[in-house]
Amino acid sequence: MNTPKTKTAVSLKFRIWEYFIFFTAVVFIMLWFFQIVFLENFYERMKISDVKQSAQEIISEYGSDNYGRLLTEIAISNDLCIEIVDKYGRVIYTKDTLGKSCLIHSPESMKSDFLAKLKESGEDTIYFKKFNSAINNDMLVFAAVIGSVNSPDGYLLINTPLVPVGSTVSIIKRQLFLITIYLVLLSLIISFFMARRISEPITKITKSAEKMAAGNYNIKFEGGDYLEIQQLASTLTYAGEQISKVDAMQRDLIANVSHDLRTPLTMLKAYAEMIRDLSGDNPQKRNEHLEIIIEETDRLAQLVNDILDLGKLEDGSQKLNYSEFNIKELMEDIITRYDGISKKKDYHIHFEADEDIIVKCDFIKIQQVIYNLINNAINYTGEDKQVFVRQKNMDGCVRIEVADTGDGIESDKIKLIFDKYYRSENHKREVVGTGLGLSIVKAILKKHGYNFGVYSVVGKGSTFWFEIKDIVTQNGDEKLPEENKSEKKHHEKKQHEKKETKEK
Repeated sequence: MNTPKTKTAVSLKFRIWEYFIFFTAVVFIMLWFFQIVFLENFYERMKISDVKQSAQEIISEYGSDNYGRLLTEIAISNDLCIEIVDKYGRVIYTKDTLGKSCLIHSPESMKSDFLAKLKESGEDTIYFKKFNSAINNDMLVFAAVIGSVNSPDGYLLINTPLVPVGSTVSIIKRQLFLITIYLVLLSLIISFFMARRISEPITKITKSAEKMAAGNYNIKFEGGDYLEIQQLASTLTYAGEQISKVDAMQRDLIANVSHDLRTPLTMLKAYAEMIRDLSGDNPQKRNEHLEIIIEETDRLAQLVNDILDLGKLEDGSQKLNYSEFNIKELMEDIITRYDGISKKKDYHIHFEADEDIIVKCDFIKIQQVIYNLINNAINYTGEDKQVFVRQKNMDGCVRIEVADTGDGIESDKIKLIFDKYYRSENHKREVVGTGLGLSIVKAILKKHGYNFGVYSVVGKGSTFWFEIKDIVTQNGDEKLPEENKSEKKHHEKKQHEKKETKEK
Protein backbone atom coordinates (compact mmCIF):
# COMPACT_ATOMS: atom_id res chain seq x y z
CA MET A 1 0.00 0.00 0.00
CA ASN A 2 1.42 3.38 -1.03
CA THR A 3 1.38 6.02 1.67
CA PRO A 4 1.05 9.67 0.63
CA LYS A 5 4.24 11.68 0.84
CA THR A 6 4.30 14.54 3.27
CA LYS A 7 5.27 17.83 1.71
CA THR A 8 8.38 19.32 3.28
CA ALA A 9 7.53 22.52 5.12
CA VAL A 10 9.60 25.67 4.68
CA SER A 11 9.91 28.34 7.35
CA LEU A 12 7.90 31.51 6.83
CA LYS A 13 11.00 33.64 7.37
CA PHE A 14 12.87 31.90 4.53
CA ARG A 15 9.83 32.01 2.24
CA ILE A 16 9.33 35.76 2.72
CA TRP A 17 13.05 36.36 2.09
CA GLU A 18 12.87 34.15 -1.01
CA TYR A 19 9.87 36.03 -2.44
CA PHE A 20 11.50 39.41 -1.81
CA ILE A 21 14.69 38.33 -3.59
CA PHE A 22 12.65 36.94 -6.48
CA PHE A 23 10.76 40.23 -6.80
CA THR A 24 14.03 42.19 -6.78
CA ALA A 25 15.52 39.93 -9.47
CA VAL A 26 12.45 40.35 -11.69
CA VAL A 27 12.61 44.14 -11.33
CA PHE A 28 16.29 44.25 -12.37
CA ILE A 29 15.79 41.84 -15.26
CA MET A 30 12.98 44.00 -16.62
CA LEU A 31 15.04 47.15 -16.07
CA TRP A 32 18.04 45.72 -17.96
CA PHE A 33 15.83 44.34 -20.70
CA PHE A 34 13.95 47.57 -21.42
CA GLN A 35 16.89 49.94 -20.89
CA ILE A 36 19.44 48.01 -22.99
CA VAL A 37 17.52 45.95 -25.56
CA PHE A 38 14.68 48.34 -26.39
CA LEU A 39 16.41 51.66 -25.75
CA GLU A 40 17.21 52.36 -29.42
CA ASN A 41 13.73 51.38 -30.69
CA PHE A 42 12.12 53.36 -27.91
CA TYR A 43 14.24 56.41 -28.76
CA GLU A 44 13.31 56.23 -32.45
CA ARG A 45 9.57 55.89 -31.69
CA MET A 46 9.68 58.88 -29.37
CA LYS A 47 11.64 60.93 -31.95
CA ILE A 48 9.12 60.09 -34.69
CA SER A 49 6.25 60.98 -32.35
CA ASP A 50 7.82 64.37 -31.56
CA VAL A 51 8.41 65.15 -35.26
CA LYS A 52 4.81 64.19 -36.11
CA GLN A 53 3.49 66.46 -33.40
CA SER A 54 5.66 69.37 -34.64
CA ALA A 55 4.51 68.76 -38.22
CA GLN A 56 0.84 68.83 -37.20
CA GLU A 57 1.37 72.12 -35.39
CA ILE A 58 3.16 73.63 -38.42
CA ILE A 59 0.45 72.50 -40.86
CA SER A 60 -2.40 73.69 -38.60
CA GLU A 61 -0.84 77.18 -38.32
CA TYR A 62 0.02 77.43 -42.03
CA GLY A 63 -0.67 80.93 -43.37
CA SER A 64 -1.33 82.48 -39.96
CA ASP A 65 0.21 85.71 -38.64
CA ASN A 66 3.74 85.39 -37.22
CA TYR A 67 4.01 82.06 -38.99
CA GLY A 68 7.74 82.50 -39.58
CA ARG A 69 8.48 83.14 -35.89
CA LEU A 70 6.44 80.05 -34.86
CA LEU A 71 8.38 77.79 -37.26
CA THR A 72 11.68 79.20 -36.05
CA GLU A 73 10.79 78.43 -32.41
CA ILE A 74 9.73 74.88 -33.34
CA ALA A 75 12.90 74.27 -35.34
CA ILE A 76 15.24 75.53 -32.61
CA SER A 77 13.49 73.88 -29.67
CA ASN A 78 13.30 70.45 -31.40
CA ASP A 79 16.64 70.54 -33.30
CA LEU A 80 14.88 70.37 -36.69
CA CYS A 81 15.73 71.36 -40.22
CA ILE A 82 12.50 72.65 -41.83
CA GLU A 83 11.54 73.73 -45.31
CA ILE A 84 8.11 74.58 -46.77
CA VAL A 85 7.52 74.84 -50.52
CA ASP A 86 4.41 75.64 -52.51
CA LYS A 87 2.82 73.26 -54.96
CA TYR A 88 5.18 74.49 -57.67
CA GLY A 89 8.29 73.75 -55.62
CA ARG A 90 9.06 77.37 -54.71
CA VAL A 91 10.45 77.85 -51.20
CA ILE A 92 8.06 79.66 -48.86
CA TYR A 93 9.93 79.17 -45.61
CA THR A 94 13.17 77.53 -44.60
CA LYS A 95 15.04 77.12 -41.35
CA ASP A 96 18.32 75.27 -40.94
CA THR A 97 19.53 74.36 -37.44
CA LEU A 98 21.78 71.46 -38.52
CA GLY A 99 24.18 73.13 -40.95
CA LYS A 100 25.89 70.80 -43.41
CA SER A 101 24.36 67.72 -41.84
CA CYS A 102 20.89 68.73 -43.07
CA LEU A 103 19.91 66.54 -46.03
CA ILE A 104 17.45 69.16 -47.25
CA HIS A 105 19.82 72.16 -47.42
CA SER A 106 23.22 70.53 -47.98
CA PRO A 107 25.09 71.04 -51.27
CA GLU A 108 23.99 67.57 -52.21
CA SER A 109 20.39 68.37 -51.27
CA MET A 110 17.98 65.50 -51.68
CA LYS A 111 14.90 67.71 -51.37
CA SER A 112 13.58 66.90 -54.83
CA ASP A 113 13.99 63.16 -54.18
CA PHE A 114 12.06 63.45 -50.93
CA LEU A 115 9.22 65.39 -52.57
CA ALA A 116 9.06 62.89 -55.42
CA LYS A 117 8.90 60.05 -52.91
CA LEU A 118 6.00 61.77 -51.09
CA LYS A 119 4.06 62.32 -54.31
CA GLU A 120 4.62 58.76 -55.50
CA SER A 121 3.37 57.32 -52.19
CA GLY A 122 -0.08 58.87 -52.59
CA GLU A 123 -0.11 59.47 -48.80
CA ASP A 124 -0.39 62.76 -46.98
CA THR A 125 2.63 61.95 -44.77
CA ILE A 126 5.69 59.71 -45.03
CA TYR A 127 8.79 59.24 -42.86
CA PHE A 128 11.93 57.11 -43.22
CA LYS A 129 15.55 56.84 -42.13
CA LYS A 130 18.32 58.04 -44.42
CA PHE A 131 22.04 57.55 -43.82
CA ASN A 132 24.08 60.76 -43.88
CA SER A 133 27.64 60.02 -44.96
CA ALA A 134 28.77 63.53 -43.97
CA ILE A 135 28.26 62.80 -40.28
CA ASN A 136 28.23 59.00 -40.59
CA ASN A 137 24.84 58.74 -38.93
CA ASP A 138 21.19 58.01 -39.72
CA MET A 139 18.79 60.92 -40.20
CA LEU A 140 15.02 60.96 -39.89
CA VAL A 141 13.24 62.46 -42.89
CA PHE A 142 9.58 63.50 -42.58
CA ALA A 143 7.48 64.78 -45.50
CA ALA A 144 3.86 65.94 -45.41
CA VAL A 145 1.29 67.42 -47.78
CA ILE A 146 -0.19 70.79 -46.78
CA GLY A 147 -3.86 70.73 -47.82
CA SER A 148 -5.22 67.71 -49.69
CA VAL A 149 -3.25 65.10 -51.60
CA ASN A 150 -5.18 65.75 -54.82
CA SER A 151 -5.01 69.56 -54.55
CA PRO A 152 -2.05 70.44 -52.30
CA ASP A 153 -1.29 73.97 -51.10
CA GLY A 154 2.30 73.04 -50.49
CA TYR A 155 4.69 70.55 -48.93
CA LEU A 156 6.53 70.32 -45.63
CA LEU A 157 9.96 68.71 -45.26
CA ILE A 158 11.56 68.05 -41.87
CA ASN A 159 14.96 66.56 -41.23
CA THR A 160 16.44 65.69 -37.81
CA PRO A 161 19.37 63.52 -36.72
CA LEU A 162 18.89 60.19 -34.95
CA VAL A 163 21.54 60.41 -32.27
CA PRO A 164 23.40 57.09 -31.91
CA VAL A 165 22.54 55.45 -28.60
CA GLY A 166 25.42 52.99 -28.57
CA SER A 167 27.58 55.13 -26.33
CA THR A 168 24.56 55.94 -24.17
CA VAL A 169 23.78 52.24 -23.79
CA SER A 170 27.35 51.58 -22.71
CA ILE A 171 27.12 54.25 -20.03
CA ILE A 172 23.75 52.96 -18.85
CA LYS A 173 25.14 49.42 -18.67
CA ARG A 174 27.98 50.47 -16.38
CA GLN A 175 25.60 52.54 -14.27
CA LEU A 176 23.02 49.74 -14.03
CA PHE A 177 25.73 47.23 -13.12
CA LEU A 178 26.82 49.31 -10.14
CA ILE A 179 23.24 50.05 -9.12
CA THR A 180 22.32 46.35 -9.39
CA ILE A 181 25.19 45.28 -7.11
CA TYR A 182 24.37 47.86 -4.44
CA LEU A 183 20.62 47.28 -4.55
CA VAL A 184 20.91 43.48 -4.50
CA LEU A 185 23.07 43.68 -1.37
CA LEU A 186 20.68 46.19 0.16
CA SER A 187 17.64 44.04 -0.74
CA LEU A 188 19.26 40.98 0.86
CA ILE A 189 19.74 42.87 4.12
CA ILE A 190 16.31 44.54 4.09
CA SER A 191 14.48 41.33 3.13
CA PHE A 192 16.23 39.40 5.91
CA PHE A 193 15.13 41.88 8.57
CA MET A 194 11.62 42.20 7.07
CA ALA A 195 11.18 38.42 7.01
CA ARG A 196 12.39 38.20 10.58
CA ARG A 197 10.09 41.00 11.73
CA ILE A 198 7.03 39.51 10.00
CA SER A 199 7.66 35.93 11.15
CA GLU A 200 8.60 36.79 14.74
CA PRO A 201 5.00 37.40 16.02
CA ILE A 202 3.82 34.24 14.25
CA THR A 203 6.62 32.29 15.93
CA LYS A 204 5.50 33.69 19.30
CA ILE A 205 1.88 32.75 18.55
CA THR A 206 3.00 29.22 17.65
CA LYS A 207 4.85 28.83 20.96
CA SER A 208 1.83 30.17 22.85
CA ALA A 209 -0.43 27.76 20.94
CA GLU A 210 1.82 24.87 22.00
CA LYS A 211 1.36 25.94 25.63
CA MET A 212 -2.41 26.12 25.13
CA ALA A 213 -2.37 22.64 23.59
CA ALA A 214 -0.60 21.46 26.75
CA GLY A 215 -3.53 22.70 28.85
CA ASN A 216 -2.64 26.32 29.66
CA TYR A 217 -5.86 27.94 28.38
CA ASN A 218 -5.33 31.29 30.14
CA ILE A 219 -2.35 32.29 28.00
CA LYS A 220 -2.58 35.61 26.13
CA PHE A 221 -1.47 35.68 22.50
CA GLU A 222 0.52 38.69 21.26
CA GLY A 223 0.03 39.84 17.67
CA GLY A 224 2.74 42.47 17.10
CA ASP A 225 2.22 45.42 14.76
CA TYR A 226 0.31 43.76 11.90
CA LEU A 227 -3.49 43.90 11.75
CA GLU A 228 -4.02 40.37 10.42
CA ILE A 229 -1.70 38.83 13.01
CA GLN A 230 -3.34 40.93 15.75
CA GLN A 231 -6.73 39.56 14.66
CA LEU A 232 -5.32 36.02 14.72
CA ALA A 233 -3.87 36.58 18.20
CA SER A 234 -7.17 38.03 19.45
CA THR A 235 -9.10 35.09 18.00
CA LEU A 236 -6.77 32.56 19.61
CA THR A 237 -6.90 34.39 22.94
CA TYR A 238 -10.71 34.34 22.78
CA ALA A 239 -10.65 30.66 21.78
CA GLY A 240 -8.42 29.91 24.77
CA GLU A 241 -10.83 31.71 27.10
CA GLN A 242 -13.80 29.80 25.69
CA ILE A 243 -11.97 26.46 25.89
CA SER A 244 -11.06 27.28 29.48
CA LYS A 245 -14.71 27.96 30.27
CA VAL A 246 -15.87 24.80 28.53
CA ASP A 247 -13.19 22.79 30.34
CA ALA A 248 -14.35 24.19 33.68
CA MET A 249 -18.00 23.59 32.76
CA GLN A 250 -17.25 20.00 31.74
CA ARG A 251 -15.59 19.37 35.09
CA ASP A 252 -18.64 20.89 36.80
CA LEU A 253 -20.93 18.73 34.67
CA ILE A 254 -19.03 15.58 35.57
CA ALA A 255 -19.15 16.59 39.23
CA ASN A 256 -22.88 17.37 39.07
CA VAL A 257 -23.79 14.26 37.11
CA SER A 258 -21.64 12.18 39.44
CA HIS A 259 -23.50 13.69 42.38
CA ASP A 260 -26.86 13.02 40.73
CA LEU A 261 -25.85 9.45 39.98
CA ARG A 262 -24.30 8.72 43.36
CA THR A 263 -27.43 9.41 45.40
CA PRO A 264 -29.89 7.16 43.48
CA LEU A 265 -27.28 4.43 43.04
CA THR A 266 -26.55 4.45 46.75
CA MET A 267 -30.26 4.28 47.53
CA LEU A 268 -30.80 1.52 44.97
CA LYS A 269 -28.09 -0.56 46.56
CA ALA A 270 -29.27 0.19 50.13
CA TYR A 271 -32.93 -0.68 49.50
CA ALA A 272 -32.00 -3.75 47.46
CA GLU A 273 -29.94 -4.97 50.42
CA MET A 274 -32.84 -4.17 52.77
CA ILE A 275 -35.20 -6.25 50.63
CA ARG A 276 -32.66 -9.07 50.64
CA ASP A 277 -31.89 -8.96 54.37
CA LEU A 278 -34.99 -7.48 56.08
CA SER A 279 -38.18 -6.97 54.11
CA GLY A 280 -38.11 -9.87 51.69
CA ASP A 281 -40.85 -11.67 53.62
CA ASN A 282 -42.83 -8.53 54.53
CA PRO A 283 -45.02 -7.60 51.53
CA GLN A 284 -45.81 -4.07 52.78
CA LYS A 285 -42.19 -3.13 53.52
CA ARG A 286 -40.99 -4.86 50.40
CA ASN A 287 -43.39 -2.84 48.23
CA GLU A 288 -42.31 0.40 49.90
CA HIS A 289 -38.67 -0.41 49.25
CA LEU A 290 -39.39 -1.46 45.67
CA GLU A 291 -41.30 1.78 45.06
CA ILE A 292 -38.27 3.77 46.20
CA ILE A 293 -36.06 1.70 43.90
CA ILE A 294 -38.44 2.42 41.00
CA GLU A 295 -38.47 6.16 41.74
CA GLU A 296 -34.69 6.31 41.90
CA THR A 297 -34.47 4.32 38.67
CA ASP A 298 -36.80 6.87 37.07
CA ARG A 299 -34.47 9.62 38.23
CA LEU A 300 -31.52 7.88 36.60
CA ALA A 301 -33.47 7.33 33.37
CA GLN A 302 -34.60 10.97 33.33
CA LEU A 303 -31.01 12.19 33.76
CA VAL A 304 -29.81 10.03 30.85
CA ASN A 305 -32.76 11.10 28.69
CA ASP A 306 -32.12 14.79 29.40
CA ILE A 307 -28.47 14.48 28.42
CA LEU A 308 -29.37 12.62 25.21
CA ASP A 309 -32.16 15.06 24.32
CA LEU A 310 -29.87 18.03 24.84
CA GLY A 311 -27.20 16.50 22.61
CA LYS A 312 -29.71 15.76 19.83
CA LEU A 313 -31.16 19.27 19.96
CA GLU A 314 -27.76 20.93 19.77
CA ASP A 315 -26.32 18.80 16.96
CA GLY A 316 -29.52 19.17 14.90
CA SER A 317 -30.31 15.47 14.66
CA GLN A 318 -33.66 15.90 16.44
CA LYS A 319 -36.27 17.50 14.16
CA LEU A 320 -39.25 19.55 15.24
CA ASN A 321 -42.75 18.16 14.64
CA TYR A 322 -44.94 21.21 14.05
CA SER A 323 -48.64 21.01 14.82
CA GLU A 324 -51.50 23.32 15.79
CA PHE A 325 -52.91 23.32 19.34
CA ASN A 326 -54.53 25.51 21.98
CA ILE A 327 -51.72 26.78 24.21
CA LYS A 328 -54.11 27.80 27.00
CA GLU A 329 -55.59 24.31 27.23
CA LEU A 330 -52.10 22.78 27.26
CA MET A 331 -51.00 25.00 30.14
CA GLU A 332 -54.18 24.30 32.11
CA ASP A 333 -53.53 20.56 31.74
CA ILE A 334 -49.95 20.96 32.90
CA ILE A 335 -50.93 23.01 35.95
CA THR A 336 -53.53 20.36 36.84
CA ARG A 337 -50.85 17.68 36.87
CA TYR A 338 -49.05 19.55 39.64
CA ASP A 339 -52.03 19.15 41.99
CA GLY A 340 -50.41 16.16 43.65
CA ILE A 341 -47.18 17.90 44.56
CA SER A 342 -49.08 21.04 45.52
CA LYS A 343 -51.16 19.15 48.08
CA LYS A 344 -48.32 16.95 49.29
CA LYS A 345 -45.69 19.67 49.79
CA ASP A 346 -47.92 22.72 50.11
CA TYR A 347 -46.88 24.47 46.88
CA HIS A 348 -49.23 27.05 45.34
CA ILE A 349 -49.11 27.34 41.54
CA HIS A 350 -51.19 30.28 40.25
CA PHE A 351 -52.20 30.42 36.59
CA GLU A 352 -53.25 33.66 34.88
CA ALA A 353 -54.32 33.39 31.24
CA ASP A 354 -55.73 35.51 28.45
CA GLU A 355 -58.27 34.09 26.00
CA ASP A 356 -57.76 30.87 24.04
CA ILE A 357 -55.28 31.04 21.17
CA ILE A 358 -54.12 28.47 18.63
CA VAL A 359 -50.37 28.25 17.97
CA LYS A 360 -48.24 26.15 15.64
CA CYS A 361 -45.08 24.60 17.03
CA ASP A 362 -43.78 21.30 18.41
CA PHE A 363 -46.42 20.23 20.97
CA ILE A 364 -44.18 17.84 22.91
CA LYS A 365 -41.17 20.16 22.98
CA ILE A 366 -43.09 23.25 24.11
CA GLN A 367 -44.78 21.12 26.75
CA GLN A 368 -41.31 20.08 27.93
CA VAL A 369 -40.24 23.75 28.08
CA ILE A 370 -43.20 24.67 30.30
CA TYR A 371 -42.61 21.67 32.58
CA ASN A 372 -38.92 22.53 32.98
CA LEU A 373 -39.64 26.18 33.78
CA ILE A 374 -42.26 25.27 36.39
CA ASN A 375 -39.95 22.64 37.93
CA ASN A 376 -37.20 25.23 38.08
CA ALA A 377 -39.52 27.73 39.75
CA ILE A 378 -40.61 25.13 42.34
CA ASN A 379 -36.97 24.31 43.08
CA TYR A 380 -36.01 27.94 43.66
CA THR A 381 -39.13 29.68 44.96
CA GLY A 382 -39.20 31.25 48.43
CA GLU A 383 -40.44 29.96 51.76
CA ASP A 384 -44.00 30.94 50.81
CA LYS A 385 -43.82 28.30 48.03
CA GLN A 386 -45.61 30.50 45.51
CA VAL A 387 -45.20 30.01 41.72
CA PHE A 388 -46.93 32.23 39.14
CA VAL A 389 -47.59 31.07 35.57
CA ARG A 390 -48.95 33.57 33.04
CA GLN A 391 -50.14 33.41 29.44
CA LYS A 392 -50.21 36.83 27.75
CA ASN A 393 -51.59 37.22 24.23
CA MET A 394 -49.54 40.00 22.66
CA ASP A 395 -49.30 41.56 19.23
CA GLY A 396 -47.70 38.90 17.03
CA CYS A 397 -46.89 36.40 19.78
CA VAL A 398 -47.97 34.59 22.92
CA ARG A 399 -45.75 35.32 25.92
CA ILE A 400 -45.42 32.62 28.58
CA GLU A 401 -44.02 33.66 31.98
CA VAL A 402 -43.09 31.52 35.00
CA ALA A 403 -42.18 33.45 38.16
CA ASP A 404 -40.94 32.44 41.61
CA THR A 405 -40.48 34.35 44.88
CA GLY A 406 -37.01 33.06 45.66
CA ASP A 407 -33.63 34.74 46.25
CA GLY A 408 -33.31 35.92 42.65
CA ILE A 409 -30.22 35.83 40.43
CA GLU A 410 -27.23 38.16 40.57
CA SER A 411 -26.78 40.27 37.43
CA ASP A 412 -23.42 38.67 36.60
CA LYS A 413 -24.99 35.18 36.78
CA ILE A 414 -28.03 35.84 34.57
CA LYS A 415 -26.02 35.39 31.36
CA LEU A 416 -24.89 31.95 32.60
CA ILE A 417 -28.22 30.65 33.81
CA PHE A 418 -29.10 28.91 30.51
CA ASP A 419 -25.62 27.41 29.96
CA LYS A 420 -25.77 23.67 29.75
CA TYR A 421 -23.03 23.16 32.32
CA TYR A 422 -24.08 25.89 34.74
CA ARG A 423 -25.77 25.06 38.00
CA SER A 424 -26.80 27.37 40.82
CA GLU A 425 -24.85 27.11 44.04
CA ASN A 426 -28.14 27.44 46.00
CA HIS A 427 -29.85 24.46 44.35
CA LYS A 428 -32.64 22.95 46.45
CA ARG A 429 -33.63 19.40 45.61
CA GLU A 430 -37.29 19.36 46.55
CA VAL A 431 -38.50 18.15 43.15
CA VAL A 432 -36.81 15.48 41.11
CA GLY A 433 -34.56 17.17 38.55
CA THR A 434 -31.36 16.66 36.60
CA GLY A 435 -29.88 20.14 36.60
CA LEU A 436 -30.17 20.32 32.77
CA GLY A 437 -33.72 21.68 32.55
CA LEU A 438 -32.87 25.26 31.56
CA SER A 439 -30.27 24.04 29.05
CA ILE A 440 -32.97 21.98 27.35
CA VAL A 441 -35.33 24.98 27.43
CA LYS A 442 -32.69 27.10 25.67
CA ALA A 443 -32.01 24.43 23.02
CA ILE A 444 -35.71 23.90 22.23
CA LEU A 445 -36.54 27.61 21.98
CA LYS A 446 -33.48 28.34 19.83
CA LYS A 447 -34.52 25.45 17.58
CA HIS A 448 -37.93 27.12 17.16
CA GLY A 449 -36.37 30.57 16.72
CA TYR A 450 -38.33 32.01 19.67
CA ASN A 451 -37.21 34.84 21.93
CA PHE A 452 -36.63 33.93 25.57
CA GLY A 453 -34.94 35.27 28.67
CA VAL A 454 -35.12 35.99 32.37
CA TYR A 455 -35.34 39.08 34.53
CA SER A 456 -34.65 38.90 38.24
CA VAL A 457 -34.49 41.04 41.35
CA VAL A 458 -32.19 39.80 44.11
CA GLY A 459 -34.28 38.96 47.18
CA LYS A 460 -37.60 39.08 45.31
CA GLY A 461 -37.45 36.26 42.77
CA SER A 462 -37.04 35.59 39.04
CA THR A 463 -39.32 35.48 36.02
CA PHE A 464 -38.47 33.24 33.06
CA TRP A 465 -40.27 33.95 29.79
CA PHE A 466 -40.49 32.93 26.15
CA GLU A 467 -42.58 34.04 23.18
CA ILE A 468 -44.36 31.77 20.68
CA LYS A 469 -44.42 33.67 17.38
CA ASP A 470 -46.35 31.15 15.26
CA ILE A 471 -50.01 32.05 15.88
CA VAL A 472 -52.76 30.37 13.84
CA THR A 473 -56.01 31.78 15.25
CA GLN A 474 -57.18 33.66 18.29
CA ASN A 475 -60.60 32.14 18.96
CA GLY A 476 -61.98 30.77 22.17
CA ASP A 477 -64.05 28.15 20.29
CA GLU A 478 -61.10 26.80 18.33
CA LYS A 479 -60.45 23.10 18.95
CA LEU A 480 -57.31 21.06 18.76
CA PRO A 481 -56.71 19.11 15.56
CA GLU A 482 -57.24 15.36 15.85
CA GLU A 483 -53.51 14.55 15.56
CA ASN A 484 -52.74 16.82 18.52
CA LYS A 485 -55.59 15.37 20.56
CA SER A 486 -54.10 11.91 20.09
CA GLU A 487 -50.64 13.14 21.10
CA LYS A 488 -52.10 14.84 24.13
CA LYS A 489 -54.21 11.82 25.19
CA HIS A 490 -51.23 9.50 24.78
CA HIS A 491 -49.08 11.69 26.99
CA GLU A 492 -51.85 12.06 29.61
CA LYS A 493 -52.31 8.30 29.64
CA LYS A 494 -48.64 7.74 30.40
CA GLN A 495 -48.69 10.34 33.15
CA HIS A 496 -51.82 8.79 34.68
CA GLU A 497 -50.32 5.30 34.63
CA LYS A 498 -47.16 6.61 36.27
CA LYS A 499 -49.19 8.41 38.95
CA GLU A 500 -51.22 5.27 39.70
CA THR A 501 -48.04 3.24 40.05
CA LYS A 502 -46.64 5.69 42.59
CA GLU A 503 -49.90 5.72 44.58
CA LYS A 504 -49.87 1.93 44.81
